[in-house]
Amino acid sequence: MSKFEIYTDGSCSGNPGPGGWGVVLLENQNQYDLSGGEAATTNNRMELTAVIRGLEATPEGSSSVINSDSQYIVNTMNLGWKRNANKDLWGALDSLVKSRDVKFIWVKGHAGNTWNEKADRLAVEAMEQKK
Repeated sequence: MSKFEIYTDGSCSGNPGPGGWGVVLLENQNQYDLSGGEAATTNNRMELTAVIRGLEATPEGSSSVINSDSQYIVNTMNLGWKRNANKDLWGALDSLVKSRDVKFIWVKGHAGNTWNEKADRLAVEAMEQKK
């Protein structure tokens, strides 16, 4: 079974406003950077999109650890927080999780974690391109 370590982050200038998402996907000794953005979005949508795009880059049946500084995502997935908004993205995430073994871990943002900082830079760069 393929195993992935995935670091995700989202950013937004204004809420709503232009936003970006970033993913650092690690598999064995390989690193893949993914990013993108939207002209009008919210920070939570970008955080969710990052997780979705990261998991979409993994094959069904694989095992992944999602490392996110978003308590919104980690606590919703681990503790069952209520989903009041972004139901389209939560549905997409739920579909991906059903076909993969996924663990969600909260990491403190802007605290020196190399891969979290890289995901943040990718998200900010993608956001800047949407301004």
